Amino acid sequence: MLVAGSMLTPTEGRSFMSSHDAELLRDSFELVVQRDHEFPRLVYRALFERYPQARRLFTRNSPGAQGTMFERALMAVLDHLEDDVWLTEKLGRLGAQHAAYGVTPEMYEWFGEALVAALSEVSAADWTEAHRDAWTRAYRVIAARMRAGERAPARVAPGA
Repeated sequence: MLVAGSMLTPTEGRSFMSSHDAELLRDSFELVVQRDHEFPRLVYRALFERYPQARRLFTRNSPGAQGTMFERALMAVLDHLEDDVWLTEKLGRLGAQHAAYGVTPEMYEWFGEALVAALSEVSAADWTEAHRDAWTRAYRVIAARMRAGERAPARVAPGA
């Protein structure tokens, strides 16, 4: 299946989740992208409505650019759900960058809430408890891998 230019197919390597959860994530994300091409905007709206103090971290890029970066990162993760080595390496680097930006452990929880809320909103009647549970489990792993990268040195380009 094709989502916004990204092939959401399994890759080589060990997986941190069941194939059923991976299918739920991919199918629900494909539906969300088909229904709302500005899905990232909804995620950030939910984040800032719930946690306005998070807005201070998003001054480096325009909202559109920030949304594009988020969507590309999420698609890359979905592309590599079955590749634990890739996820650990890439998410660790991404976590190191986020730590350099000032992201705190608490903020990962905030973002996870906003992500699941936006997915639920766009999915509407197609959203199930199984989707919520799969996204919650996956996001916990994603956030843990990113937080593990906080200890690694990150280079943040000026103006990035």
